[in-house]
Amino acid sequence: MQGTMNSETHWRTVFESRPSTAVSWYQPHLEVSLGMISRTGVKQECRLLDVGGGDSTLVDDLVQRGFSGVTVLDIATSAIGRVKQRLGEASLGVVWKTGDILLTPLPDRHFDLWHDRAVFHFFVEVQSRQEYVSKASKAIKSNGHLIIATFASDGPDRCSSLPTMRYTPSGLAEEFKEDFTLIESQPESHMTPQGKEQRFIYCRFRRK
Repeated sequence: MQGTMNSETHWRTVFESRPSTAVSWYQPHLEVSLGMISRTGVKQECRLLDVGGGDSTLVDDLVQRGFSGVTVLDIATSAIGRVKQRLGEASLGVVWKTGDILLTPLPDRHFDLWHDRAVFHFFVEVQSRQEYVSKASKAIKSNGHLIIATFASDGPDRCSSLPTMRYTPSGLAEEFKEDFTLIESQPESHMTPQGKEQRFIYCRFRRK
């Protein structure tokens, strides 16, 4: 899980204060994300970036499915440390990056697929969102794929003590309209480990 700029301390505290299975965004398997990734048609050797992957289970399932070009980026070193320990030797086949997505250098036109579940909605200021969109536009190959999941319009307005943005598919498409075309969207009703419902919206885009 990624936060806003300069919030490494905040997220380190979040991860160190509770186990992986107790954070609000925990899912045993990211089924909606996995379905969208499958529908892009990308190959197992594609270059895939999981932004704010932290200790989520997506990388586990991708590795199990034979994906060999996965990069996981998160602002919290402790989160990455937990998933590396969980994966064991399999973690050696993954590229790990620690840092804020807005500040971490990424190669131009490098990734076939950019995945972000619950990072973008933490950027509540216009400038930060513009920087994020620019970063994705530069890093994703032409005709590459972008999968973004945020809180839906009827989702929470805060998460882990931080304010969040909420989106409709058209609202999210508006943020990325310069270089991306919306291909599909899908709602999700996520039940947290604490038994609270959180409504998400997932959008899959194609890089123009």
